[in-house]
Amino acid sequence: MRTAIITGASSGLGLECARALLRSDPSMHVVLAVRDTGRGAEAVKQLGEPQRCTVMRMDLASLTSVRAFAEDVRAATLPPLHAIVCNAGVQVVSGTEWTEDGVEMTFGVNHLGHFALVQRLLGELAHPARIVVVSSGTHDPSKHTGMPHPRYTSADDLAHPRAEQSADDGRRRYTTSKLCNMLFTYELDRRLDHGVTVNAFDPGLMPGSGLARDYPPLQRLVWRYVLPALRVLPGVRSTHTSGRYLAALTNDARFDGVGGEYFDGLRPIRSSADSYDRDKALDLWSTSERLLTHATK
Repeated sequence: MRTAIITGASSGLGLECARALLRSDPSMHVVLAVRDTGRGAEAVKQLGEPQRCTVMRMDLASLTSVRAFAEDVRAATLPPLHAIVCNAGVQVVSGTEWTEDGVEMTFGVNHLGHFALVQRLLGELAHPARIVVVSSGTHDPSKHTGMPHPRYTSADDLAHPRAEQSADDGRRRYTTSKLCNMLFTYELDRRLDHGVTVNAFDPGLMPGSGLARDYPPLQRLVWRYVLPALRVLPGVRSTHTSGRYLAALTNDARFDGVGGEYFDGLRPIRSSADSYDRDKALDLWSTSERLLTHATK
């Protein structure tokens, strides 16, 4: 038996990834890392494999919670840990919100919480192992996604931004956090030995997913009911389809030894020019380490 941890696994892409992993590999045990254990328990019922699922609480907006989760994993009687799927994400568009640690919420959940999780569990991974980070095509200005282009000045600016300047600031923080996912993926892959591979994944546009929860009512209505009809278009996918792709990157033998790549579905592609900027990657890494150190004092 082997274990895969999936963040944000109670619904959407994370739930579908768990479903695909359980169906494709009878030796796989899935840890659903969720904020709400009640919703996690409901997800286990939907998956129909209670003996191969464990629900554990973790709030990525709290570095204390991430630390406690890692301790719980170490203390639990689980099969060897072979995969971490950094899937959970938020998009805050109605003002600025802050994590428990005083970090801007989008950066804190989408990047910093996952950075902390991976750092605390690296020593628990049984080789060969895989880490998959869910990013987004919105990180790349050349994709013309309709979202504001990312703006990476420094990681400290992202963690502690000034007051909002425009209505687009929240959406830009989201696209910039997805650029951070790319920078983290590549830098982590450079730093790890050959026993652990790290890749990033673009699930495509997934109408009906929870990312629009903070949108105004009319936009939420369009996201939930109108956009699903566009799944015939390139780059628009159901959570079920993207979940299968994400599970394959997590476990399929086709990707043994493949690391440092960015996948659109199951196809490796080039990411944005900024995502290969080592100076930005090192700034993000050092700032993230400092934020983690301060949180433990």
